[in-house]
Parts: sequence; C-alpha cells; structure tokens
Amino acid sequence: MSFTFAFAQQEITVTGIVIDTRTQNPLENVVVTVQNTAVMQLTSKAGQFELHIFPKKEQLLLLRSQGYKDFLLKFQSNSGQNINLGILQLEDTYSDEVPAALITLSDSDFSDDNSSSEMTSGLLQSSKDAFMQASAFNWGQARFRVRGLDSENGTMMLNGMIMNKIYDGRPQWSNWGGLNNVLRNQEFSVGTAASNYTFGGILGTQQITTRASLYRKGTSLTFSGSNTTYTARGIATYASGMNRSGWAYVFSAGKRWADEGYFEGTNFNADSFFLSVEKKLNNRNSLNFTGFYTPNSRGKNSPNTNEVVNLMGEKYNSYWGFQNGEKRNARIKNVEEPLLIVNHYFKIDAKTNLNSSVMYQFGKVGNSTIDYQNADSPDPVYYKKMPSYFSSLYEKDKGEFSGEFTPDYENAEKNRISFLANPQIDWNELYFANQKLGQNGFEPAKSHYVLYEDRTDDRTFAINSNLNTEITPNISFDGGFTFRKLKSHNFQYLLDLLGGAYFEDIDAFYKGSLSQSDLQHPNREVRKGDTYGYNYNLLASTLDVFTQFKFIYNKTEFYLAQSYSMSDYQREGLYQNGLYSTTSLGKSDKVNFENFGFKGGFTYKISGKQLLFFNASHLTRAPSLRNIFSNSRLNNSIVDGIESENISTAEANYVYRSPKLKLRFTAYYTLIKNTSKSSFFYAEGIFDNGAGYDATDAFVSQTLTHLDKKNTGAEFSFEYQLSATFKATLCAAYGNYVYSSNPNVSITNDANLAKDGMQTTFDFGRALLKNYKQPGTPQQAYSLGLEYRDPKFWWIAANVNYVAESYIDVSPISRTPQFYINPANNFPFSEATFERGNELLKQEKFDPISLLNISGGKSWRIHKKYIGVFASVNNVFDTMYKTGGFEQARNANFRALNQDVSSGTPSFGPKYYYGYGRTYFLNLTIGL
Repeated sequence: MSFTFAFAQQEITVTGIVIDTRTQNPLENVVVTVQNTAVMQLTSKAGQFELHIFPKKEQLLLLRSQGYKDFLLKFQSNSGQNINLGILQLEDTYSDEVPAALITLSDSDFSDDNSSSEMTSGLLQSSKDAFMQASAFNWGQARFRVRGLDSENGTMMLNGMIMNKIYDGRPQWSNWGGLNNVLRNQEFSVGTAASNYTFGGILGTQQITTRASLYRKGTSLTFSGSNTTYTARGIATYASGMNRSGWAYVFSAGKRWADEGYFEGTNFNADSFFLSVEKKLNNRNSLNFTGFYTPNSRGKNSPNTNEVVNLMGEKYNSYWGFQNGEKRNARIKNVEEPLLIVNHYFKIDAKTNLNSSVMYQFGKVGNSTIDYQNADSPDPVYYKKMPSYFSSLYEKDKGEFSGEFTPDYENAEKNRISFLANPQIDWNELYFANQKLGQNGFEPAKSHYVLYEDRTDDRTFAINSNLNTEITPNISFDGGFTFRKLKSHNFQYLLDLLGGAYFEDIDAFYKGSLSQSDLQHPNREVRKGDTYGYNYNLLASTLDVFTQFKFIYNKTEFYLAQSYSMSDYQREGLYQNGLYSTTSLGKSDKVNFENFGFKGGFTYKISGKQLLFFNASHLTRAPSLRNIFSNSRLNNSIVDGIESENISTAEANYVYRSPKLKLRFTAYYTLIKNTSKSSFFYAEGIFDNGAGYDATDAFVSQTLTHLDKKNTGAEFSFEYQLSATFKATLCAAYGNYVYSSNPNVSITNDANLAKDGMQTTFDFGRALLKNYKQPGTPQQAYSLGLEYRDPKFWWIAANVNYVAESYIDVSPISRTPQFYINPANNFPFSEATFERGNELLKQEKFDPISLLNISGGKSWRIHKKYIGVFASVNNVFDTMYKTGGFEQARNANFRALNQDVSSGTPSFGPKYYYGYGRTYFLNLTIGL
C-alpha cells in the first residue's frame, strides 16, 4: 500500500534563474540536479530551469558549471505546491581552480618504471574536501597514498567508461596529460561510497565528463613556468556553448616541455589535443564525440645507492651522457595512445536517463634502454666501476662464499677517481665500439651496443551502458555493464644501432639453438625499426555488470550494490624461443575468472549539520594481466596457484558541516588477500650445486603468490572560517599498512634448460613477510594550513606538512629459508645467527619529512574577461628527502649480504628515489 501511495503522488515543478554574481548576467548550460535522483537539466540562454520532481520533506538542489563554485540549496517540497526558487547566483572559482593546474609527477611516481614505486599523484583533483586537497597538493610530493592503496584500487572513468588498464589495473595518467582545463567536470565517491556510474573500487570512483554542452562558453589561454617535470607550458581552450542548431564543441591544445627537469638529464616533451562535439538530436537524445591525443616523452631518473649519492648528490641521474655537446638520456618513456569515444545521452523520461558509449583506444608505449652483447656494461654505476667493488673482495683461494674478504683500498680509490671523472654514459665510446677499421678508415661493424625500447602496442575496444532511474520519491536504481576487449602486442624494438651496421638477434649468454630468439628465423641480423628478442600478444576480454539501489528518507539513507565480472586472458607467442621451443610459439591455454562483489552503506542524519555514515564491501577481483604469466616474454607458462584476489573493507564516518566549520573523521579497515607479484633480477649465490646448474648465480624471475595486505587507520580533516577572510585547516592521516601473510616464493631460472632440459622452476618456500610494513607511502601525514582571501580577489596560503613512517620495499627472497643455505655445500652457513639475521633483514624506515608550501594568486575581471595569476613555492626550505626505495635482491644468501653490508659501503645496497627540493610554479590564465 505504501508503494502504491508513492507512485500516486503528483509531480510538482521547481523553477529558477541562474546568474553570475559579478556581472548579474544569466548563465547558460549550468547543470541543475536534484541530489540522489536522476533529475537533471541544463539552464537555457536566459539562465532558466524547470524541474519536475516528486514532493518530499527535504531535498538538495545542486548547481554546477565549469568555472563556478558548486551551489547547494536545501528546499522543502512536501506542500504539494509548485516552487519558484527565484534568482540563484553562482560565484566564479577562478582563484580556486588555478592550483589544480599543476600536476607534478616524479619518475618514482610511475609504477610501471620500477618495482618499488606506486602511483600517488595524477589526481586531477578538484574535490573541495580539505583532506583530499592535502593528499594531492601537500602530501603528494612525498608519494602519499590515500589509505595506503595504489590506483588499481580506485576506478577512473571518462564519460562512464572505465579507464583502468586491463594489463595492470591502473590508469595510464599520461594519456590525458596537459588536458587539465577540459577535465575539471568531475564527480568523486570516496572509499566504497555509492557511485551512479559503476560498482567502483575500494579507493573510490573518479568520473570525468567531457560532454560539450556542459562547458562554459568562451576562450581561455594558460601560460605556465616551473622547475619540476616541465619548465614551460602553454594551453589554449575554446568552448562554443550550445547553439540554436543543437551543436556544441570544445577544443583544447597545449604544449609542455623541458630540456632538463628538476633531476639531471630528465628532458620532457609533450603535446595535447582535445576535441569534444555534441549534437542535440531532440529534447531527449544527444550524441557526443570526444577524442584526445597526448603524445609525450620523458627522460627517466635513476634510483641510486647511498654510495652513489654520497659521491654525486641527490640530483644525480646515471641514465644520461653527453653526445655532441648535448645531454642524451638512454631511458626515455614514450606514450602515444589516442582515445576516441562516442556517447549517447538518452533522457527516457523526467526520472530516467540511459547513457551508452563506445570507445576505441590504440597506440604505443615504449621504454628505451641500452642492449649490449660481448661487451662491458655501459652503466656508469655498474658495480665493478664503483669504489665499493674493491672494499669487499673475497679470498678467491678460499671460495666466493667462504666469508673471507680483504679490502683493496688502493684500487677502490682508483675506481673513485675514475668514476668522478666519468660519471655519465659515454656515448662516444659506444659508437666507437660499433666501428671497425676498414680501407677508408673506421666504418660500421656489428653493433655491440644498441638502443632499443620495450614496446607495447595496445588496441582496446569497449562498449558500455548505464541506466539511472528514480523508481519512487525515496528509491532510485543505477545499473550498467562494460565490455572491454584488448589485444596487446609486446615486443623489443630496435631504435638505434649507435653507428653500427647490424645487431645479432641472439642471447649471447647461451650457445647453439638455445641462444635463438626465434628458431623459425635463426641468426637474424636486425637493424633500426626491426623487432627482435621477444614478440608476443596478450589477449584479454572482460565484462563488468553492476546494480545498485538507493533508499533516501528524512533521517536515514542506505544503499545496496552488487557486481559480477568475467575475465579471460591468453598469451599468443609470435617467436619460437630457443630455450622454450615447445611452449613459446602459438596460443596458451585461456585463463578464466568469475568474480562477485557486494557493498552497502547506511547514513544517519543526526541533524542538518551532522551525519554518521558507514560503508562496507566484500568482493573478489581477477588478478591483473601482468601477473598471470610467469615469464610472458619467453613462454606460455601460467603462474602456478594464481587465483582471484579477495577483498574486504569497512569504514565509519562522522561529518559536521556548518557555514564556519567543516569537520570529518573516518576510521577504516581493509584486507586484501591472495595477491600475486612477479619481478626479474640477477641474484648471486641463489642456487646450490644440486640445482643442476654449474654456477650459483643466475638471472631469475621471482613470483609471489598468496600475499595478503592489511590496511587500517583513520583520517581527520578540520576546516574553520576564522573570519570572512581567514580560514584555517588541519588534516591528519594515521595508518598501519602491513603484509599479513607469508607468501609463497617460486624462482624460475631459464638457464637450467641449457642442462639438457632440467628443472627450471624452484619452490623457495614461504617468505617471512608477515607484519613487515608495506612500502611506497608515508603511513602518517599531518598538515596545518592558514589561508587569507581578500575581498579584492587576491589570496595567499601557507601549509606546514609532516609525513612519517615510510618504509623501504624489502626483498622477499632474502626472507626465505633458502637465504641461510650455503650454495657451495647445501648446508646452513656456520656463522648465521638469529641476531645477525634480524639485523640484516630489519626493514629500513625513512626519516620523517617536514615541508613548508606557500601559494597565492590574484584575479581580475576586466570588460567581462578574466585575468588570473597563481604562484606557489613548495618545500620552501629545500629539504632533501627519500620518497621510496627498494632492497636489491642480488645478494641472495646470508654470507653474501653479510659480507657486503660489513664492508661499510655495500656494492648492492638499497637504491633510493628522492623528492623534489625547493620548486616553484607560476601560472597566468586569460579568460576571453
């Protein structure tokens, strides 16, 4: 009977006019929505809107337009009478938006570049939540991750389409680099809160809308200068607004570049092009096309040991050298992945919207480095070139793992002098090594050194549809699906012969057929533009479906959501590798996963100012494509014991909001079980004589399975308007992020196939990682800020930040029982004690960091034109600090590590990434 009564209610009409506070002119295409419903409309040229809603005691009207502050109005509609809200004034947010124009990404922020880092920046952050602002702009420079979770746990969406990559579950942030001005129409759901667009991840959902009619009409020009990733930037943007013929379009183009960024040799070059075109077919249907292309390349910077930093300083980068008087970086990341998406917006009726889209993305990602055969390493910090190489020489007549070593100080000093004289890549030497003396002087010969890139050429097709409807005044429904299909071509691509004539497509560590990259084309001579080394496709398809019901009442709200997903993965080898002649060519078996998710939330409205809300979720998630195959470059082998991840999370929140005070306190718990991780490294003393391999050293692949993570903690944000012009903020994050299991470790040694097809994969047992801290983020962070905003539209702000409890990424193999076994005799090391083992394996904690940031700006409005200036100085006192690091796994047994550490200057000590020192950012924007 109650449902029948609800459907029988009469609709009422809510009208109003939206104007600009400064100019008092009507505003067109302002998005007017009734919160927690599917009711939405754009204002007309006269700024008018008319909404048809079911009456209820209390509702919230949201006005949103790019370039203006969100306007939230509470109104009551239970009288059954039509409502005229009169004139509603929007205030421009020019000075608020400018800080979001700076997105700084250091090399260590890119998780695909090194094993220890995780993505922490890249948020196109426009949230007004004080805690999220602190996370992105103040703590982000120390690689802070919200709740200790990396970006694969959040869902990034563009016009309703999921943008997380199938390969690793993370967004490719550089795909939309330089498009800040056109990507500010965003919606956030934090944690496991409800989202209208998808089931979402446990870190939240970020939805960016590029519908052309939603942009404010006009032209803007932006010019920037910085000393971080880039030194200069220019962006031009134009939005037409919706014309009488039903067309609207937006265009943006930009350029960012740096001959050298903050770190030595880190060049940067990026272009960005964006186009959005909308055609309004009728009052119920619109089509929108969005396309963008953001080709970019950046020189990477190296992680360094303490020995290298002590010799060269924190800005040192070993990846570059001079060539013809110019710095040339050997490790360049190139990203060129255009994206095309068509959206259909269908307003079925006043309460129901159906939005569907088709997306196609293609292009390439390349990471370059130097390859070499039958020659010395070109790396200037190769361990044999460093002083430490002679500080721990073992007694050769007593055996490598005898425990005896004698420092050679004379040769250590010679290495130090030589390194300081030649600390960079010697490009001229590489070119010379690729020449031979002919009749007419030096001429190209077989290359010993070449420059190549690890290439990934992806082709992704996706289709999705999303339905939002208001079933009754108190109940709404969201549902949808997304299907994605990926073909990822992975190969080694030769970029430069470095003066040579050709390069041999073989693995010089092996002989005969075992050395061949492709038995079907043996002994190939490859040249610039050729594929060699490895060549394969990764094939994947995924289907995600979700449903969600929201129930909204005067004092309470709650929601329930469900998800179902299917994933299948497959490898297709294009080369018949000599080591794996029977398992490298052709398609592997398909790996299939089916997963489910459930989440819900409850909100209790204590009063109009206070809220209590709780969210919880339990789901399973397919492992990312990158972790399915143990060595996808060479064979079709699937990781033994791979299974879906199991995730549970819960959070409790208290919120207080008043005109002067905004306060939020959150407590959370997250458990992620059955994760897997693969890595590659060269290890010394890893195998015993019984392993069937002559040497105890090997280049191996390491796979972890059944790794669990537990993240608990609390968040606090406090924002108080001291006066009409002064505002104070206080934010805090306190977490405890640990490994909560001892994962299984398996090691694969391809070289064992050289011993007549012997065993290649070895079970090293459990790595004792339980209760070790998760690396890659501070586990505590605090920020105190004070801001002054003058009525004459200028402002200045200062933030004092303190971050602590950040830990190094430990080596799992050193925590296995095999670590204590002497490979020379297969018995435990006699000198290995429990106390010394704990000393060697104690996880390093980085020093706390204190940072002061100052920012300010001024805006003018002259003849209906905006002019704004923004400036910031981060890390005012030029503090040098470590943002992350990882233990090298090369010392794979107790004696090797003990000997190296005891020398005082270990050759294979941990490598570290460093944050920016004092940096600045200047921005000028002109709105026409």
